[in-house]
Amino acid sequence: MIGALEPVRWSDPPGAIDVLDQTRLPGSEARLRLESVEQVVEAIRSLRVRGAPAIGIAAAMGLALEAAKRTSLEPPAFERALADAYAALVVARPTAVNLRWALDRLMRVARAQSSRPPGVIACKLWGEATGILEEDRAMSRRIGEHGLELVPDGARVLTHCNAGALATGGLGTALAPIYVAAGSGRRVEVYATETRPLLQGSRLTTWELARAGVPVTLLVDSAAAWLLRSGGVDLVLVGADRIAANGDVANKVGTYGLALLARAHGIPFYVAAPTSTVDLATLDGAGIEIEERDADEVRRGFGRATAPPDVPVYAPAFDVTPAHLVSALITDVGVLRAPYAEAIGAALERKGERESERIVGGTRLRADGTGTSEDGMMR
Repeated sequence: MIGALEPVRWSDPPGAIDVLDQTRLPGSEARLRLESVEQVVEAIRSLRVRGAPAIGIAAAMGLALEAAKRTSLEPPAFERALADAYAALVVARPTAVNLRWALDRLMRVARAQSSRPPGVIACKLWGEATGILEEDRAMSRRIGEHGLELVPDGARVLTHCNAGALATGGLGTALAPIYVAAGSGRRVEVYATETRPLLQGSRLTTWELARAGVPVTLLVDSAAAWLLRSGGVDLVLVGADRIAANGDVANKVGTYGLALLARAHGIPFYVAAPTSTVDLATLDGAGIEIEERDADEVRRGFGRATAPPDVPVYAPAFDVTPAHLVSALITDVGVLRAPYAEAIGAALERKGERESERIVGGTRLRADGTGTSEDGMMR
């Protein structure tokens, strides 16, 4: 059931990106056909596509789609078109580092192939974007398997926002260990916060967990402290939109408060995210740009007035949890523990060695985007 969600995929017939419109959930499962960079940017900004890994996938697909549409251009004009598409996509959601990571990855391939015709470059970018999607599916499975050790039989788990299948190309990040635990026969019960003001926990997390047959209870945001004090939670498990080099974590606003509550009540606080969410260029949480949302998402949430029309609103989309409040980082290369700077560096080094080559669509690709097919032909 989970694998069938596919929040982002190539369209059939090809020539566009097919996304599940998450603003329509849980009322209806409507899919959108995105045919331009502008439509991809709108889908990301409006949260039709959301979750750091899924945003990165959609952005990569958007850049590849633009390249495919511009193959008739002369090389200089083709390069300008790619640069313009990159510039539009990279600012769609500033906090989610997977967005820039995915786009930069495609641009490295484009630069490595710059001497080749636009049609060849476009083909390479299409394959790279597809590779990111395929890797994300495998990544979330590994996060689930590594995190299994932290989700014992009978665990009562509190999660925030949505970091499940709807936020990635596979099982998710924070929900992946839960799905793997449930699939292995362990009893797991989840409390999902509403996640105000856009109710990603209420609308999305409860929907996908119930759909997968995992027991879930919707938790009023302001009741989290009382639930933890009452002994109703064994561990807190959340995702991340960016992890700084020192282990500070940016995630949906409200995460920091849950981390403080978990520490106060002696409950483990775990963060699950792929290593692509780590931003080594950001030394600590102070360097993370925090996106602020439109005030009317609070004043007129879901189209109904819930506050005076001119009242000022403070609506950050994310907050930053200091590394010292994080019990462990669950990644696709293993469970990392403090000191996080050293643990993250070692994990990225291990991953770099393992992924210096990979197979996408029958072609063995190297880090520069070149490669040979299984028949030995250069691609």
